[in-house]
Amino acid sequence: MADNEQPNNEEASPLLHQPHPQPKSEPPTPPETPEFLLGWTADGLPLAHASVVGQPMGRAPWNSSICACLGQNDHFCSSDLEVCLLGSVAPCVLYGSNVERLGSARGTFANHCLPYSGMYIIGNSCFGWNFLAPWFSYPSRTAIRRRFNLEGSCEALNRSCGCCGSILEDEVQREHCESACDLATHVFCHVCALCQEGRELRRRLPHPGFNAQPVLVMIPPGEQTMGREA
Repeated sequence: MADNEQPNNEEASPLLHQPHPQPKSEPPTPPETPEFLLGWTADGLPLAHASVVGQPMGRAPWNSSICACLGQNDHFCSSDLEVCLLGSVAPCVLYGSNVERLGSARGTFANHCLPYSGMYIIGNSCFGWNFLAPWFSYPSRTAIRRRFNLEGSCEALNRSCGCCGSILEDEVQREHCESACDLATHVFCHVCALCQEGRELRRRLPHPGFNAQPVLVMIPPGEQTMGREA
């Protein structure tokens, strides 16, 4: 009887019959985000990943249109009027101020205002209009668009009328087209482009001359005397 019961005990023992390991299922890979939906970094490079919430970072429109010369009716209204006045009378000063604010460093005003003034004088003297200065100033518009992840002219046209859709599919081709549109904007609408960039920068960045750090002053308490009871 002991020999007959041994197989039954072996079959009943849970240690002798261990379950076979189940193959681990790999987690599903998330779908890749198309490159034309990704944004750009401050260095002008396309973002390799989506935003922190898992969604692609879309490009934002400019705060004001290129034809809004007088600006908007908000707390930047006086600054917008100043930008319009500088763009009409002294575009070299407005351009130097924009680059100084964009670079957030002192000393860049003269390095950009003086060469712009020379090209402005040469262009008006030789060609009869400001032809050379836009070639010098248009990279600032590209830098502003990349730094704040703003939409360009091709994306604005695609959003409004649905054209230029094939160009937006290729990120490199899109950026080349946007840079060419930045140049064309400065050549044909130079003063309006400078004013739009000035309004955008004044709403996003403080002037580097006003970036003073607050100073904490510690005032010691006055002397305290304790009276001795009689």
